[in-house]
Amino acid sequence: MTVFSIRQAVPGDEEAVVALLHALAEYEHLLDRFHITPDIVRRDYFCDNPPIFCDLLFEGERPAGLATWYWTYGSFAAARKIYLADLFVPPEFRGRHYGQALIGHLARRVIARGGIGMDWEVLDWNKPSIDFYDSLGATAIRNWNAYNLSGEALARAAKR
Repeated sequence: MTVFSIRQAVPGDEEAVVALLHALAEYEHLLDRFHITPDIVRRDYFCDNPPIFCDLLFEGERPAGLATWYWTYGSFAAARKIYLADLFVPPEFRGRHYGQALIGHLARRVIARGGIGMDWEVLDWNKPSIDFYDSLGATAIRNWNAYNLSGEALARAAKR
């Protein structure tokens, strides 16, 4: 069995976080949207009241996966939950159950804080990830569409 550990990212991990997120953006064909730098990681992940968190999985000393996430609130349930922004295990580390380990790690965090669950999105073409999430017993949210307001549409909405 391979020895691994999971911990919250700390100052000094900026390069690992950027490298793993870059690999994810490349996998998802979203490099045109990739703008994160080590300075941004320092600013947003390691400030006094971070808007986002990152947990890193290491195989020995090598970064082998990450989960970026933040707390949200289920208003109807009146309880916290985690929004999983990114979950990534590089191809050379797959098949070792590291994705399951990261999800389990976050699930324990939710339960410890009295939360009700985790939400995330997956690209509709990403069958390996969909199969993985299905294997966990996660439920696809039907009858809801994800929306994004950004760019010019965001600017227009701000003028209303």
